[in-house]
Amino acid sequence: MRGTGPGHAILLEDEGYQDMSETSQPMIDEVDLILTNARLRDELEPYRDDSIDDPTTRSMPLQKENEYLASILAWERAPALAIAQWFNPPLQIPAPESLDDAALSVELQRTIQQLHSQNIKLTFTDHLSDRELYRVIYRDILPACEKKVDAPGKSLEWRCLDDNDTYLMYYATPVERRRFQEEHQAELPKAKRPQFRRKLPD
Repeated sequence: MRGTGPGHAILLEDEGYQDMSETSQPMIDEVDLILTNARLRDELEPYRDDSIDDPTTRSMPLQKENEYLASILAWERAPALAIAQWFNPPLQIPAPESLDDAALSVELQRTIQQLHSQNIKLTFTDHLSDRELYRVIYRDILPACEKKVDAPGKSLEWRCLDDNDTYLMYYATPVERRRFQEEHQAELPKAKRPQFRRKLPD
Protein backbone atom coordinates (compact mmCIF):
# COMPACT_ATOMS: atom_id res chain seq x y z
CA MET A 1 0.00 0.00 0.00
CA ARG A 2 1.22 3.54 -0.70
CA GLY A 3 2.02 6.10 1.96
CA THR A 4 0.45 9.51 1.91
CA GLY A 5 3.60 11.43 1.02
CA PRO A 6 6.51 13.11 2.79
CA GLY A 7 4.34 13.97 5.79
CA HIS A 8 3.10 10.42 6.29
CA ALA A 9 3.56 9.24 9.91
CA ILE A 10 3.56 5.63 11.14
CA LEU A 11 3.13 4.29 14.63
CA LEU A 12 5.84 1.78 15.56
CA GLU A 13 4.53 -1.29 17.36
CA ASP A 14 6.28 -3.31 20.01
CA GLU A 15 8.14 -6.16 18.27
CA GLY A 16 6.36 -8.75 20.38
CA TYR A 17 2.95 -7.52 19.27
CA GLN A 18 1.36 -8.61 16.01
CA ASP A 19 -1.68 -6.76 14.69
CA MET A 20 -3.85 -9.38 13.00
CA SER A 21 -5.66 -6.72 10.98
CA GLU A 22 -2.34 -5.83 9.33
CA THR A 23 -1.49 -9.43 8.41
CA SER A 24 -4.96 -10.15 7.06
CA GLN A 25 -5.18 -6.98 4.96
CA PRO A 26 -2.93 -8.20 2.09
CA MET A 27 -5.09 -11.32 1.74
CA ILE A 28 -8.26 -9.20 1.55
CA ASP A 29 -6.63 -6.90 -1.04
CA GLU A 30 -5.55 -9.92 -3.10
CA VAL A 31 -9.06 -11.39 -3.14
CA ASP A 32 -10.46 -8.01 -4.18
CA LEU A 33 -7.96 -7.77 -7.03
CA ILE A 34 -8.76 -11.29 -8.24
CA LEU A 35 -12.47 -10.45 -8.32
CA THR A 36 -11.85 -7.07 -9.96
CA ASN A 37 -9.62 -8.58 -12.65
CA ALA A 38 -12.24 -11.25 -13.39
CA ARG A 39 -14.85 -8.50 -13.79
CA LEU A 40 -12.54 -6.52 -16.09
CA ARG A 41 -12.00 -9.60 -18.28
CA ASP A 42 -15.78 -10.06 -18.51
CA GLU A 43 -16.22 -6.42 -19.54
CA LEU A 44 -13.46 -6.81 -22.13
CA GLU A 45 -15.10 -9.87 -23.70
CA PRO A 46 -16.76 -7.89 -26.55
CA TYR A 47 -13.34 -6.45 -27.46
CA ARG A 48 -11.39 -9.72 -27.17
CA ASP A 49 -8.16 -9.89 -29.16
CA ASP A 50 -4.56 -11.03 -28.76
CA SER A 51 -3.69 -8.25 -26.30
CA ILE A 52 -6.31 -9.56 -23.88
CA ASP A 53 -5.49 -13.23 -24.44
CA ASP A 54 -1.74 -12.63 -24.14
CA PRO A 55 -0.57 -15.42 -21.78
CA THR A 56 2.01 -13.09 -20.21
CA THR A 57 -0.82 -11.20 -18.52
CA ARG A 58 -1.53 -14.30 -16.44
CA SER A 59 1.98 -14.19 -14.97
CA MET A 60 1.75 -10.51 -14.04
CA PRO A 61 1.41 -9.51 -10.39
CA LEU A 62 -2.27 -8.95 -9.63
CA GLN A 63 -1.89 -5.18 -9.32
CA LYS A 64 -0.04 -4.92 -12.65
CA GLU A 65 -2.65 -7.12 -14.34
CA ASN A 66 -5.37 -4.90 -12.90
CA GLU A 67 -3.74 -1.74 -14.27
CA TYR A 68 -3.15 -3.41 -17.65
CA LEU A 69 -6.73 -4.63 -18.04
CA ALA A 70 -8.18 -1.33 -16.83
CA SER A 71 -6.07 0.60 -19.36
CA ILE A 72 -7.22 -1.65 -22.22
CA LEU A 73 -10.86 -1.24 -21.20
CA ALA A 74 -10.45 2.54 -20.99
CA TRP A 75 -8.89 2.53 -24.47
CA GLU A 76 -11.65 0.39 -25.99
CA ARG A 77 -14.41 2.54 -24.50
CA ALA A 78 -12.78 5.86 -25.31
CA PRO A 79 -14.49 7.92 -28.02
CA ALA A 80 -12.53 8.85 -31.13
CA LEU A 81 -12.87 12.60 -31.55
CA ALA A 82 -11.15 15.42 -33.36
CA ILE A 83 -8.75 16.86 -30.77
CA ALA A 84 -10.54 20.21 -31.00
CA GLN A 85 -13.64 18.37 -29.75
CA TRP A 86 -11.86 17.20 -26.59
CA PHE A 87 -12.62 20.66 -25.19
CA ASN A 88 -15.91 22.13 -24.01
CA PRO A 89 -16.60 24.30 -25.88
CA PRO A 90 -14.54 22.95 -28.81
CA LEU A 91 -11.14 24.61 -29.10
CA GLN A 92 -10.98 27.12 -31.92
CA ILE A 93 -7.91 29.24 -32.61
CA PRO A 94 -7.39 32.04 -35.13
CA ALA A 95 -5.94 31.16 -38.51
CA PRO A 96 -2.15 31.70 -38.61
CA GLU A 97 -2.36 34.25 -41.42
CA SER A 98 -4.71 36.43 -39.35
CA LEU A 99 -2.08 37.04 -36.64
CA ASP A 100 1.07 39.12 -36.62
CA ASP A 101 4.19 37.57 -35.07
CA ALA A 102 3.69 39.02 -31.57
CA ALA A 103 0.01 38.04 -31.35
CA LEU A 104 0.77 34.59 -32.76
CA SER A 105 3.43 33.89 -30.11
CA VAL A 106 0.98 34.79 -27.35
CA GLU A 107 -1.74 32.63 -28.90
CA LEU A 108 0.73 29.77 -29.33
CA GLN A 109 1.63 29.75 -25.64
CA ARG A 110 -2.02 29.86 -24.65
CA THR A 111 -2.87 27.00 -27.00
CA ILE A 112 0.02 24.84 -25.79
CA GLN A 113 -1.25 25.28 -22.22
CA GLN A 114 -4.77 24.34 -23.30
CA LEU A 115 -3.51 21.20 -25.02
CA HIS A 116 -1.55 20.31 -21.91
CA SER A 117 -4.73 20.63 -19.83
CA GLN A 118 -6.06 17.66 -21.81
CA ASN A 119 -2.78 15.74 -21.38
CA ILE A 120 -1.68 16.41 -24.95
CA LYS A 121 2.08 16.84 -25.01
CA LEU A 122 4.03 18.26 -27.91
CA THR A 123 7.55 16.92 -28.48
CA PHE A 124 10.35 17.63 -30.97
CA THR A 125 9.29 21.22 -31.58
CA ASP A 126 12.62 23.04 -31.33
CA HIS A 127 13.33 23.02 -35.06
CA LEU A 128 10.07 24.87 -35.74
CA SER A 129 9.55 28.61 -35.45
CA ASP A 130 6.54 29.81 -33.47
CA ARG A 131 4.62 30.35 -36.70
CA GLU A 132 5.52 26.90 -38.04
CA LEU A 133 4.52 25.19 -34.79
CA TYR A 134 1.28 27.17 -34.61
CA ARG A 135 0.52 26.09 -38.16
CA VAL A 136 1.09 22.43 -37.20
CA ILE A 137 -1.38 22.78 -34.32
CA TYR A 138 -3.95 24.57 -36.48
CA ARG A 139 -3.63 22.35 -39.55
CA ASP A 140 -2.67 18.93 -38.20
CA ILE A 141 -3.28 18.53 -34.47
CA LEU A 142 -6.68 20.09 -33.77
CA PRO A 143 -8.46 18.35 -36.69
CA ALA A 144 -6.82 14.96 -35.97
CA CYS A 145 -9.20 12.24 -34.79
CA GLU A 146 -7.74 10.49 -31.73
CA LYS A 147 -8.97 8.32 -28.86
CA LYS A 148 -9.74 10.43 -25.78
CA VAL A 149 -8.71 8.03 -23.02
CA ASP A 150 -9.89 9.21 -19.62
CA ALA A 151 -7.55 7.26 -17.34
CA PRO A 152 -4.97 8.30 -14.75
CA GLY A 153 -1.47 8.68 -16.12
CA LYS A 154 -2.54 8.57 -19.76
CA SER A 155 -1.41 11.27 -22.16
CA LEU A 156 -1.20 11.81 -25.90
CA GLU A 157 2.24 12.64 -27.28
CA TRP A 158 2.31 14.50 -30.58
CA ARG A 159 5.72 14.30 -32.22
CA CYS A 160 6.16 17.33 -34.45
CA LEU A 161 8.34 15.55 -36.99
CA ASP A 162 7.73 15.19 -40.69
CA ASP A 163 10.24 12.43 -41.37
CA ASN A 164 13.32 10.54 -40.18
CA ASP A 165 15.66 13.14 -41.65
CA THR A 166 14.29 15.84 -39.35
CA TYR A 167 14.88 13.65 -36.30
CA LEU A 168 18.34 12.63 -37.47
CA MET A 169 19.29 16.22 -38.23
CA TYR A 170 18.14 17.89 -35.00
CA TYR A 171 17.49 15.34 -32.27
CA ALA A 172 19.34 12.05 -32.78
CA THR A 173 22.36 11.30 -30.64
CA PRO A 174 25.64 10.38 -32.38
CA VAL A 175 25.00 6.75 -31.43
CA GLU A 176 21.52 6.83 -32.96
CA ARG A 177 22.85 8.43 -36.14
CA ARG A 178 25.59 5.82 -36.49
CA ARG A 179 23.17 2.96 -35.83
CA PHE A 180 20.71 4.29 -38.42
CA GLN A 181 23.47 4.63 -40.99
CA GLU A 182 24.69 1.08 -40.37
CA GLU A 183 21.21 -0.42 -40.56
CA HIS A 184 20.03 1.48 -43.65
CA GLN A 185 23.28 2.14 -45.49
CA ALA A 186 22.03 5.66 -46.03
CA GLU A 187 23.71 9.03 -46.18
CA LEU A 188 22.80 11.07 -43.12
CA PRO A 189 21.73 14.72 -43.11
CA LYS A 190 24.21 17.03 -41.42
CA ALA A 191 23.58 17.33 -37.68
CA LYS A 192 22.33 20.75 -36.61
CA ARG A 193 21.30 22.42 -33.37
CA PRO A 194 17.60 23.32 -33.25
CA GLN A 195 17.11 27.08 -33.59
CA PHE A 196 14.00 27.56 -31.49
CA ARG A 197 14.60 26.13 -28.03
CA ARG A 198 11.40 26.38 -26.01
CA LYS A 199 10.29 25.13 -22.61
CA LEU A 200 7.08 23.14 -22.86
CA PRO A 201 4.86 21.96 -19.99
CA ASP A 202 5.94 18.63 -18.50
